[in-house]
Amino acid sequence: MSIGGIEIEHGKALGRDIFLEELRRNYDAVFVGAGLPGAKKLGFEEESEFANVVDAVEFIADLRQAKDLTELPMGRRVLVIGGGMTAIDAAVQSKLLGADVVTIAYRRGVEEMKASRFERELAQTHGVVIRPWARPLALQGHAGAVAGMLFEHTKMEDGELVGAGDAFRIEADVVFTAIGQAPATDIFAAEAPELRGGRIVVDDERRTSLKGVWAGGDCVVGGLDLTVSAVEDGKRAARSIIAALAS
Repeated sequence: MSIGGIEIEHGKALGRDIFLEELRRNYDAVFVGAGLPGAKKLGFEEESEFANVVDAVEFIADLRQAKDLTELPMGRRVLVIGGGMTAIDAAVQSKLLGADVVTIAYRRGVEEMKASRFERELAQTHGVVIRPWARPLALQGHAGAVAGMLFEHTKMEDGELVGAGDAFRIEADVVFTAIGQAPATDIFAAEAPELRGGRIVVDDERRTSLKGVWAGGDCVVGGLDLTVSAVEDGKRAARSIIAALAS
């Protein structure tokens, strides 16, 4: 990073330590690649009461930064809610860390999971059980610890996902939620680019509605949770920034 005069400032958050208005005053061009730092919740009251209901993204971050994997707490029965890459990663890593039974529950069919076929097969070869057509109904537990989750079987009816009317329970010592990330809506304070659904609106060159501000990655409208897509956004924005500064 020392090549080309790149400087990195650690421990600073947009909207808390630095502000977009200030950046626009001090720099000719600003690129926002904030991602989706928030996590969607299941929406059950018990979710905040049970210590062993964990955001899968936080678990993976702790895993990547752990110096000793044996110090990471891991239950015998792990349940992962979701159908994307984060869900697969959390499930596979849980199995590698010694969990006896790891189950992924997804509300739609296997083919509709955002995780690729390769990733699904990877999970299964590691002993992960995938339970499709399962919609969470309630968390169950006692003394501040989850013990399982109640589900309803689902089905497609006239193009709509509906409940089949029957319920079943999956036992779990740990529940990882991986049902999607949410945008941070409070990072821009008074000066914000145009937003839609909490995400930044950009054009084909990744320019925002604010002069001198570009954005990319999954924080923008239509952005995908894929590294290759974020890299492409960065390249398009870089070309646009160079052209703007040269004009």
